[in-house]
Amino acid sequence: MSLLADLVNLNLSETTDKIIAEYIWVGGSGMDMRSKARTLPGPVSDPSKLPKWNYDGSSTGQAPGEDSEVILYPQAIFKDPFRRGNNILVMCDAYTPAGEPIPTNKRHAAAKVFSHPDVVAEVPWYGIEQEYTLLQKEVNWPVGWPIGGFPGPQGPYYCGVGADKSFGRDIVDSHYKACLYAGINISGINGEVMPGQWEFQVGPAIGISAADEIWVARYILERITEIAGVVVSFDPKPIPGDWNGAGAHCNYSTKSMREDGGYEIIKKAIDKLGLRHKEHIAAYGEGNERRLTGHHETADINTFLWGVANRGASIRVGRDTEKDGKGYFEDRRPASNMDPYIVTSMIAETTILWNP
Repeated sequence: MSLLADLVNLNLSETTDKIIAEYIWVGGSGMDMRSKARTLPGPVSDPSKLPKWNYDGSSTGQAPGEDSEVILYPQAIFKDPFRRGNNILVMCDAYTPAGEPIPTNKRHAAAKVFSHPDVVAEVPWYGIEQEYTLLQKEVNWPVGWPIGGFPGPQGPYYCGVGADKSFGRDIVDSHYKACLYAGINISGINGEVMPGQWEFQVGPAIGISAADEIWVARYILERITEIAGVVVSFDPKPIPGDWNGAGAHCNYSTKSMREDGGYEIIKKAIDKLGLRHKEHIAAYGEGNERRLTGHHETADINTFLWGVANRGASIRVGRDTEKDGKGYFEDRRPASNMDPYIVTSMIAETTILWNP
């Protein structure tokens, strides 16, 4: 096995200028990630300089067998923490051969929102808190839980330390460092309230880059759990009962909100979000009704309410924001399996472009 490890870790730059580019895209379920690799003649740092590529969309649920070719457009480049050197990860979106975005390409519509002059002028910042659960591969039961049984009740696990409270830290720390290496603006990690559940945060990131970085961070996590023989779940309520669900809270601000007098802009934005609550909930992730129950630090899915420092609200405003009269707010409604392209662009569209 040591020889295999040596070969996996070969430094290509010692013998060739060629690099390996791993093209990544979102599959047909809207949550599964796919990737494949190709050789390029030399290092590339600009996505527009990368070649387009294609794949068999009939094998990913994204095209019929009789017309299966789907085209990948490179959109963002990250350093490859697995192959290292000059090798890269490439986040792509998918199009028909005629250049039309396929139905599961949510990036295309998001890019239109983020390129709107009014949105560009507001420089929207996002900080996304991605929760997830690590599962034992053979039994689909959280790591650290007795097979067929349950651990002690919630309480000691959130940010907990010790072999009886923290499960999977080696995976989490590997992911943290791999994301930093890749150039993702990962800002922290912590153990969550339910044992076996963790969170990483990406941001602050501007506009569509926040969504690109969440998708690539998810990809890196999937690869690391693959190596570890563990399954990562983004289900918003992986275990029924008195256990916390998994969300993807979205912290958000605009230039106007960050400047003096911004608290009034924040309150107007929250009012707009309240008027479109149903539309947002419909786009905030599948199975979210199992998580947004009004319990376990959530607001009921049918109720919109906001408050300062209230983790049982739909929208939470921090104490510092209230005190300073400017800052940001947190949309606590998105589920852990949300599409960040949809959520980030929808928040910008509602708060900046939409006029009720």
